[in-house]
Amino acid sequence: MSEQTEALVKRYTENGITTLTLNQPERRNSLSVAMLEALSTELESISDDSDTRVVVLAAAGQVFCAGHDLKEVREQIDNHDFQLKLFNLCSKVMQQIVNLPKPVIARVTGVATAAGCQLVASCDLAVAADTARFATPGVNIGLFCSTPMVALSRNVSRKHAMEMLLTGEMVGAIKAERIGLINQVVDEQVLDESVYRLAATVAGKSSCTLKIGKEAFYKQLEMGLADAYDYTSEVMASNMQIADANEGIGAFLEKRKPEWKDE
Repeated sequence: MSEQTEALVKRYTENGITTLTLNQPERRNSLSVAMLEALSTELESISDDSDTRVVVLAAAGQVFCAGHDLKEVREQIDNHDFQLKLFNLCSKVMQQIVNLPKPVIARVTGVATAAGCQLVASCDLAVAADTARFATPGVNIGLFCSTPMVALSRNVSRKHAMEMLLTGEMVGAIKAERIGLINQVVDEQVLDESVYRLAATVAGKSSCTLKIGKEAFYKQLEMGLADAYDYTSEVMASNMQIADANEGIGAFLEKRKPEWKDE
């Protein structure tokens, strides 16, 4: 890991849970090119890391992520190649999260706006402090949140997504939970306890099974009903052939705790 990567994204692993912390609070953890490259590097590394079973995505300071670095964007306002590179890189990172063979949980405090809201929506699960707020406010500055819209519209209903996109207004944590953007709202004092309890629960499952299930979940979402059932039937039949399925079924029938081989 380069010094720059280490400075921008901190990584810590314990008990199968790897925490990636966006670490530029003085810039509101904005998704500059450098931050996105650092995050991409860490996600790529974690993909094949056998010590990591679950990822927690957190942020230092009082802001989870304020989206793209508008100062950086403004400096390159007439440079179409730079802008395309930036948004393609951001899209790559969001897809890395979805395609990562390990579940990713967002730990949210403060605000998550624009691409920061996109980051939360791209994670598999999200737990937020009751003081957290979310928005896709690009419309307020003449820059519609088109790429954040992709993740947002795949998490909440069309009308709720369009309300956020068209008004640019902040959404509180309670409403964010109600519309499906996040899973849980907790008191900020117990946020870490709640996040890592959830992470530990997930980490206690067979990592091989989690990998199979996460991949299948996102693939079937894009299919028609009949194709989705055909695809997932094949997935389940193949899943039955792995050692952990045999172990899990046996443990259930024998009323004991399974001993996962992760294969």
